[in-house]
Amino acid sequence: MPHREELDNCEVLAVHQLNIAFQEERQFIPAVQNLSFSLRRGETLAIVGESGSGKSVTALALMRLLEQTGGQVTSERMLLRRRNRQVIDLNELSASQMQGVRGADIAMIFQEPMTSLNPVFPVGEQIAESIRLHQGLSGDEALNEAKRMLELVRIPEAHAILSRYPHQLSGGMRQRVMIAMALSCRPAVLIADEPTTALDVTIQAQILQLIKVLQQEMEMGVIFITHDMGVVADIADRVLVMHQGNAVETGTVEQVFHAPVHPYTKALLAAVPRLGAMNGSDFPRRFPLISQTEQGQQEDETEQDTVVPGRPILEVRDLVTRFPLRSGILNRVKREVHAVENVSFDLWPGETLALVGESGCGKSTTGRALLRLVASQEGSITFNGERIDTLPNSKLQAVRRDIQFIFQDPYASLDPRHTVGYSIMEPLRVHNLLDGEAAQRRVAWLLERVGLKSEHAWRYPHEFSGGQRQRICIARALALNPKVVIADESVSALDVSIRAQIINLLLDLQRDLGIAFLFISHDMAVVERISHRVAVMYMGQIVEIGPRRAVFENPQHPYTRKLMAAVPVADPEHRHAQRVLLQDEMPSNIRKRGETLERVALREVGPGHFVAPPRQGNAFSRL
Repeated sequence: MPHREELDNCEVLAVHQLNIAFQEERQFIPAVQNLSFSLRRGETLAIVGESGSGKSVTALALMRLLEQTGGQVTSERMLLRRRNRQVIDLNELSASQMQGVRGADIAMIFQEPMTSLNPVFPVGEQIAESIRLHQGLSGDEALNEAKRMLELVRIPEAHAILSRYPHQLSGGMRQRVMIAMALSCRPAVLIADEPTTALDVTIQAQILQLIKVLQQEMEMGVIFITHDMGVVADIADRVLVMHQGNAVETGTVEQVFHAPVHPYTKALLAAVPRLGAMNGSDFPRRFPLISQTEQGQQEDETEQDTVVPGRPILEVRDLVTRFPLRSGILNRVKREVHAVENVSFDLWPGETLALVGESGCGKSTTGRALLRLVASQEGSITFNGERIDTLPNSKLQAVRRDIQFIFQDPYASLDPRHTVGYSIMEPLRVHNLLDGEAAQRRVAWLLERVGLKSEHAWRYPHEFSGGQRQRICIARALALNPKVVIADESVSALDVSIRAQIINLLLDLQRDLGIAFLFISHDMAVVERISHRVAVMYMGQIVEIGPRRAVFENPQHPYTRKLMAAVPVADPEHRHAQRVLLQDEMPSNIRKRGETLERVALREVGPGHFVAPPRQGNAFSRL
């Protein structure tokens, strides 16, 4: 049925009175209530709000993906203008008709790529499948187009990535594959659900630029769902603020940022971590919380020096980690991934050392190598005065009791078959520390320590939000009273309010228990707030390391300055500010077997502040 007269000529989408509810026991719980909005051709509408505000389910309702999940979706109209200019009501389409629209006319970039990509097919085949289905290209033509899309989202060695499986790629790489897949058919409307949350700041800036360029080329309407107000200020034309399923404020990006009306919008903007907010401060500081800001309360931001001087608890010297790549008929190792090259640093008790860099720079591999989760080929790791890199496997258990790991994805690191109480108690049993009622009391204390309730121990992981699951992982990491905790992107996918709560929790635990943190992250604004010292990694090597204040207020290496420049500023007036973004392809860290990299010699430019000289002939030497 034609609906052209009901949609303005410049509009590509119009939603009227959208209501979404989910059944819980015998009643329906509303998730979205009476939501109406429109999207113009070439416009970017940002939908913002905390976790649970209804942003993502709104997107899923537009894609008609809630029907099989028990969701109850009603609306007066959901009108879409297709690429051929035909106007349709998404409510009236059958499942088979919607399949032809989904991907071709309205596409979506999902937040978690590992659950969106098929683990049994190469990523090239998955992109090509969408191209064949909606564009009618042959097999080889579709693969060539898939390769071009991977190059478009700045994936190095795209021809090699085509044949790789999702688990063989980093989180940032997987997200770029998802973006390439969604953009491959050039839809009329693109829904981007937290598409850059897991990406480092430089790749995020490049992806945002890419989406903007393609949007202008195709006059594509974009719905950008995010909790990052810096990204909103950078790309949005209009903003829709959601809170507990309701639209509480809407307007142009300038109106919302410079003259917010609703108290929740004001609190959301106040909670945004801003680069430079810690200038003049030497020690970490707690975040203000949205709930307190909304009520006019002030968060205690007193700075405390928790570092214990003396001998470092962890000493890493010249660490090298490489992964073999097999190829050819005989499956021989001809090339290696140089993930970590000659990395050295110290970590003191009560200190937070932040390890920052782009996706694929080797920061996560460094953290895993410290616990011997991946093998290192050279270097030494000394913990509490004892070499642990040469320990036999039989003696590693004692080391892993004192060094704990918080992984990036809490849902993947919690066993869905067991209650969270069982998962927290498991380390206590493995190390024969507590059992029975004593272990249960310890679990209850840990849950309360991380801001949950003791009765939550009987629930399963799927019954918690992302922020709550991350708290559970922190509780499990603390079960054994560790001396060192390695937090690998532990807050990167959380919204501003949950992230503030988790960071404040880590700072409180450090103050009370004297824990040393190796904080692996790409979020420079969070790193500035939580860390005592910062180490910047590029291509597997540390190129700058020093006190947080020195590195942030006086960055010396061009790559460090590039990371700082790429951080989005939560102010629309800074949208067109010139940024130091390299247009060069990110170099590959894959080399022939036996080939070695030149050792980078760091020079001291200030007290405890060391910098590597830029290599001649690379992208940085031209900055």
